[in-house]
Amino acid sequence: MKGKLLTIALTGIIALNQGCTTKKEEKSDQKEEKPLSLIVVEPGHFHAALVQKSMYADVNPLVHVYASEGPDVKAYLDKVEKYNTRAEDPTKWEEKVYTGPDFLEKMLSEKKGNVVVLAGNNQKKTDFIKKSVDASLNVLADKPMAIDAAGFDLLKEAFTSAEKNKVLLYDIMTERYEITNTLQRELAELPDIFGDLQKGTPSDPAVAKESVHHFFKYISGEALVRPTWFFDVNQQGEGMVDVTTHLVDLVQWSCFPNVTLDYQKDIKLLSTKRSATQMTPSQFKLVTKSDTYPEFLKKDVKDSILNVYSNGEINYTLKGVHAKVSVIWNFQAPEGTGDTHYSIMKGSKANLIVRQGKDQKYKPVLYIEQVSKDKGYEEALTKSFKTVQDKFPGIELKKNTKGWEITIPAKYDTGHESHFAQVANKYMEYLKAGKLPEWEVPNMISKYYTTTQALKQAKAGK
Repeated sequence: MKGKLLTIALTGIIALNQGCTTKKEEKSDQKEEKPLSLIVVEPGHFHAALVQKSMYADVNPLVHVYASEGPDVKAYLDKVEKYNTRAEDPTKWEEKVYTGPDFLEKMLSEKKGNVVVLAGNNQKKTDFIKKSVDASLNVLADKPMAIDAAGFDLLKEAFTSAEKNKVLLYDIMTERYEITNTLQRELAELPDIFGDLQKGTPSDPAVAKESVHHFFKYISGEALVRPTWFFDVNQQGEGMVDVTTHLVDLVQWSCFPNVTLDYQKDIKLLSTKRSATQMTPSQFKLVTKSDTYPEFLKKDVKDSILNVYSNGEINYTLKGVHAKVSVIWNFQAPEGTGDTHYSIMKGSKANLIVRQGKDQKYKPVLYIEQVSKDKGYEEALTKSFKTVQDKFPGIELKKNTKGWEITIPAKYDTGHESHFAQVANKYMEYLKAGKLPEWEVPNMISKYYTTTQALKQAKAGK
């Protein structure tokens, strides 16, 4: 029923716009009658293109793009074109582009679709979110949806507006779909394997997650060119409110699955810290193709070295459980390596650990390491593990000196880029249902409270 309503609504939107389009545009706009139609706004981050690396059964291939003119929108269009022209399983997106300083106002007045995709300059993103949901448009937004305390307050208003206007606002949490993170959560729900989640202490947290990222990397086989504003924390956000969003989300999602959190009662910040990654002019040129630092970065330059506050650490409790999340940005990974992730959840019977270092050939590997002295643990583990194998056929236990390694078939290791389609498909399921799970909105609010308040605290030197 919801799909039919979306189709009717979209048809109405198209009809309203027929009077100001050409005959060619009218024909193109109506050639695919599908319930969902994308509007891409100011696509300044490569994640915008990754949402379109796949086609979707319920999404019109015609995409309306509204942006300011410049290299950001061009880079986005170039990536989509590469997906359209690739030899294997090419996409079939048709991009209709409007560029101009009034791109947002134009989008809001025309409403050429019903799902706004936002992945770009984070300084403007929260405002774009709020105005989109105010206009009764659904929004799928790249993280982070807020980068400071003022943005958090506006984001709360956006969620209230979305509920009032019966639209869905959702952020792109790709890390939930990385198989080792998924299995870590699954195993933590099995008492015979994990036991009970420990409370931990400030010096020995029960849950810890660390991500190491790199400014210079390859995406879809090509060296990534980042916009110069990406290195301005006023526009991109500091590391504490950017990548850390994923880590805070995984703590909530893994430790308290499907539980509604109250940010005012369940979260207590203990300590925070931030630091800068330094870049030389030649490194900046390599990753941005810009010969000079733009004026807005001069504040962060000392003796020709750019200081980017991309590193952060948050120590806090969530419903009494001590957690620590940290993110580190280096310029470039050593050859043969890449971004890495470390995660540990401590249970009364075993610790669940994801490692991604040299021993794992820089691929994430999940381990079960027994901490209890129960002699019957291995038998109970093997029996309980069968319930996970039923959900994920092919995974196996491999005993080692410290415990067990989870061996995972290659079919589950689809890579970071594929996770965008998985998030988008899940979001589309929610759109069909007409609602998000009860816990998603309060937990998104809790997540952004944690990151933005941590940044505020770190800047105050606490």
